[in-house]
This record gives sequence, structure tokens and C-alpha cells, in this order.
Amino acid sequence: MTQVLVQTEDFDVQALNQSLVQAHKGQVGALLSFVGFVRDFSPTETTTTLELEHYPGMCEREIQQLCDTAQQRWDILDVKVVHRVGRLHREEQIVYVGVCSAHRGQAFLACEYIIDALKTRAPFWKREILEDGGHFWVQQHEADAEKTARWEDDSAPTNA
Repeated sequence: MTQVLVQTEDFDVQALNQSLVQAHKGQVGALLSFVGFVRDFSPTETTTTLELEHYPGMCEREIQQLCDTAQQRWDILDVKVVHRVGRLHREEQIVYVGVCSAHRGQAFLACEYIIDALKTRAPFWKREILEDGGHFWVQQHEADAEKTARWEDDSAPTNA
């Protein structure tokens, strides 16, 4: 059963991974997890903090739709996504995507799709605060939009 959480508190990657395996005892042949961290976005300044805002309700629904699409497209057993919001400092965990399946290839594809599409489709707004006190809103990168568009192309890898 897919679980999507948007929260301010940190998460325990090991506990999330274990919960996926335990929920499907004996069926899991592969568990793939992705963890993203707060990093410097600015090429010239040091980031101290990232403030993340989201559209409550809509954000969770959009991420759930991404997970549903992944489950329809690939032969996976389960998905968990945790995304943090609020004030996060450099090197803190920001996002977790966990996918379990019988076979590794399916888990890799589904996890990559979810994180790529999440970056462009989920309604999050990021404001980077720099060491010198400056700040700016992080803009979506064209490369991220191109990755998501490739997944929507009919030739993208699926269950076949």
C-alpha cells in the first residue's frame, strides 16, 4: 500500500526500508531507496538553509498520482515517499523514495521515474538562504523538465 507523507520532521531511512520489506515478506527481491539532501544551489555562495513550502493536500495528491502511475507502469510491490517541508539546513535529508519489487530493474525504473517527476510536478516552492544573508527562490531547471517529459514519452521503459 503506497504511503505518501509531507512533514516537517526528519525520517529514518532504515525504518522506512524495513517497513517496505516487512509488508511484503517473502516477495521482495529488490528494495531501492533514494534519499535527497539539502545542498548548495548557488554556484557562488554557500547555502545555509532551504525553506520549503508546499500546497497542502494538492501536493500529497500529486505525489500519490506519481506513485499510482509507477505501480501501473512497472511490476512493483509497494512505494513510500516522504518529503520534508519547512526550514532545513544544508546536508539535512529532504526526500525519501522507496520502491520494492520482485526484480531490481522494475524498482530502479519506478524509483527514478518518481523522483524525476516529483521534482517537476509536485507543488513545492524552495527558497535558498545564503551564508551572507541573501536569498532567492529556486527555479525549475530545464533539464528536470526534459527528464520528466522523457518518462511521459511512449518509448520510455515499462513492464515490457
